[in-house]
Amino acid sequence: MENLWVHALTVFMGLFAIMNPIANVPIFLSLTEGDDEKTTAMVASRALLLAFLIVSVFSVAGKLIFDLFGITLPAFQITGGLLVFLIGFHMLQGDQSSVQHPSEKDKKKSLEAALSVTISPLAMPILAGPGTIATAMNFSTGENFMDMAVTIAMFGVLCIITYVLFVSGGKFVTYIGPSALGVITRMMGLILAVIGTQMVITGMHGAFGLKAG
Repeated sequence: MENLWVHALTVFMGLFAIMNPIANVPIFLSLTEGDDEKTTAMVASRALLLAFLIVSVFSVAGKLIFDLFGITLPAFQITGGLLVFLIGFHMLQGDQSSVQHPSEKDKKKSLEAALSVTISPLAMPILAGPGTIATAMNFSTGENFMDMAVTIAMFGVLCIITYVLFVSGGKFVTYIGPSALGVITRMMGLILAVIGTQMVITGMHGAFGLKAG
């Protein structure tokens, strides 16, 4: 039993380090700028639920999925990196949709636009990115079924913690104001662009067997 708790703690810390929910809070705030509390909570819950499902599926059948579609981890990293870079580039331009006096139709469109970030870039590749998926797959490859169960359970706990951080992080906006949040949006866009570039570089190293300089 003691070994199980040690293993669970190891899995949790490994996933926490690679997903880094604290660092993702400013990114989440930037992506949900202008949304009300209900929409923000909905975006957070849907993104984390989808991320949990993605990691769970890859924990159970990750290698089978990669082999079935002929996907390699470097290819996944390169594609994910390009996507993150593109999102970061748009954030650098300050592309944020705002509606002063929306109609019911506009509100529906605005809600759909707000919820669209739950899939990309929040759920994948920010929350359930190549690093998180690869880490979860590594922790789940043991011969014991308990390894897989512990990995999924610990990621579930991490998702709950991340949800609390995302939702409570909205109070931060009240103190800093929209102008400061615009600055943060561009800063996070730059960081996302750099993260995306690094993911592409890592994928290129893995694809072509290059050594890190």
